[in-house]
Amino acid sequence: MDLSIVGSGYVGTTVAACFADLGHDVVAIDVDEAVVETINDGEAPIEEPNLAELIAEHAGDSLRATTDYDVLWETEATFLALPTPSNPDGSIDLAYMEAGAEGVGEALATKDTYHTVVVKSTVVPGSTDDVLGPIVEDAAGKRQGDLLGLAMNPEFLREGSAVRDFLHPDKLVFGSDHRQALADLHAVFAPLLDRHDVPVVETGAREAEMIKYANNAFLASKVSLINDIGNICKELGVDAYEVADAIGLDDRIGAKFLRSGLGWGGSCWPKDLSAIITEAQHHDYDPPMLEAAVAVNDLQPQRFLALMDRHVAVADERVAVLGLAFKPGTDDIRNARSIDVIEGLLDRDAEVVAYDPVATDNMREVFPDIDYAETPETALDNAVAALIVTEWDEVAALDEAFDRMDTPVVIDGRHAISRREGVTYEGLTW
Repeated sequence: MDLSIVGSGYVGTTVAACFADLGHDVVAIDVDEAVVETINDGEAPIEEPNLAELIAEHAGDSLRATTDYDVLWETEATFLALPTPSNPDGSIDLAYMEAGAEGVGEALATKDTYHTVVVKSTVVPGSTDDVLGPIVEDAAGKRQGDLLGLAMNPEFLREGSAVRDFLHPDKLVFGSDHRQALADLHAVFAPLLDRHDVPVVETGAREAEMIKYANNAFLASKVSLINDIGNICKELGVDAYEVADAIGLDDRIGAKFLRSGLGWGGSCWPKDLSAIITEAQHHDYDPPMLEAAVAVNDLQPQRFLALMDRHVAVADERVAVLGLAFKPGTDDIRNARSIDVIEGLLDRDAEVVAYDPVATDNMREVFPDIDYAETPETALDNAVAALIVTEWDEVAALDEAFDRMDTPVVIDGRHAISRREGVTYEGLTW
């Protein structure tokens, strides 16, 4: 099929490249000319494993990029994959999506063949049918069913494994009341379904929207729960990881997402939990379980720094922060635990030196005045404490380098390294 993707961020770029890899002809639409040029040059505008290879393989052939919405005429379906950031009150800001919907509608106004518009971004229930759909209809001068279809197809892509998640999904969710729109979604994903036996959930748009929030809320709550249990284990002198290994054998619990530590960050879970909690509150319901999940997560960086305080005073001393990205495999620092940790160190008047293999430039925009090391080993030189925040392979491989520290105090927030003699080691929850 001929497809268009509006938005070339983490989701849009990954979706565009993967659709091209499935054999579709794909055009990516973005207002940022630099991003468009990067894609057309065969390069990835974001850091994501395996994405650069897909773009290099397909750019100039089945994948191209433009700033012009008029290319929608050449395509059969359009996916809206634009940002939905948080408003100050925690609700989602649909401004980018609304602008994209209007641009799509205007481009379709004179098209005389059927076109399906698919909302790919995470939006609260009702956004597709009540907000974005009417914008497309008004701009196009058409109504759904009149050469125009509307659907919601949530993404379940994790940064650091987004390409794999797209090409090997646990499920596909198609939300629409329009037969042709559903048929188009089946056609779009047919090459993937031919490769893998993937469950397909057909439902309404509101249900599809909520499935994404429920998915993320459940996973975030699971991580917060194991962190809460891990905090108890720490106080009682119990190995939280041995406990997690045992309870993970219960198929009602499962072994995934049972690694206790510094908690979750990134662009999705914090925003999504905030949005769905706020949406529930707007309907006069305070969701206590989700509010507790957020509260536990917010507590972890403070507990992490308190462990350091037990062993060393860091005022006017060098402290190494190892790992800045919110998780390995990405340069994304949005809501990263490292930000809270660095802020806590600066409040203690520490001299911070940070290391990350790919996220340094992004973090330098947030903290321009701290030092950044080229390697994890040089970050440790003369430090009085090392705080492990992101479990990059090169950080997990550190051993003798800790002897370069003035006082080898290591606070491990990710269970990344092993205890050894000569190092004062504290795990956050074990």
